[in-house]
Amino acid sequence: MEEENGTMSSSSNLETSKAERSVWLMKCPVVVAKSWQQKNQHPLHHSQHQPPLAKVVLSLDPLQADDPSSLQFTMEMASSEAANMPKTYALNMFKDFVPMGVFSETNQGGKVAVEGKVEHKFDMKPHGENLEEYGKLCRERTNKSMIKNRQIQVIDNDRGVLMRPMPGMVGLVSSNSKDKKKTQPVKQSDTKRTRRDRGELEDIMFKLFERQPNWALKQLVQETDQPAQFLKEILNELCVYNKRGANQGTYELKPEYKKSVDDTSAD
Repeated sequence: MEEENGTMSSSSNLETSKAERSVWLMKCPVVVAKSWQQKNQHPLHHSQHQPPLAKVVLSLDPLQADDPSSLQFTMEMASSEAANMPKTYALNMFKDFVPMGVFSETNQGGKVAVEGKVEHKFDMKPHGENLEEYGKLCRERTNKSMIKNRQIQVIDNDRGVLMRPMPGMVGLVSSNSKDKKKTQPVKQSDTKRTRRDRGELEDIMFKLFERQPNWALKQLVQETDQPAQFLKEILNELCVYNKRGANQGTYELKPEYKKSVDDTSAD
């Protein structure tokens, strides 16, 4: 019993030696996250000499050195696999955010450790000079997401009854079947909508706003077949909500995204 209690207490301890270490929290585009994940799986990243993923450039106005708002952060990618992937990104710093900490857990033993506290929070966006390239990349991703791969499904214990063209009959069951249950068509409102990949949904949203500049939430739910709450999260990041005026009750893209979509449409 003493050994078991000792094992449980040691595995439940929280490692706090790095609790005061300052870390940055950064929200990056999907293409950047996937690129870094692929590089992290490369054999070179498990060696002693790991190539850098990116470089952060800090610009400071010497005349306003005491003003924190004068600081400008820019990230330059070390390399990019995608042809149209932007090389430079602007890091927009959040002034106010909830205090947060970073934790890690090992695969073996489940040991939990505090990796540090969040000192700065950034939103990573393509630099102005890269908006055209980013627009082309979004268009490529949208076109790929619209292509549906055909799938073949093998039906076991079937006597061909379900394949007969019977107008007006839904889910016809063989007369020899033990379970004779009446099937009713499922209403669209009763079906649970499945969330798409976040990056894939963003690409579809850009495509929809190329078609027309203003959309109501109900229209977007019908177009994307996504849960309304999940769709609102995406809209709050990409769009502004018109509370008054001719387009009251609709969403439209934020200026920085609208410029990218306009450039893409012009091409």
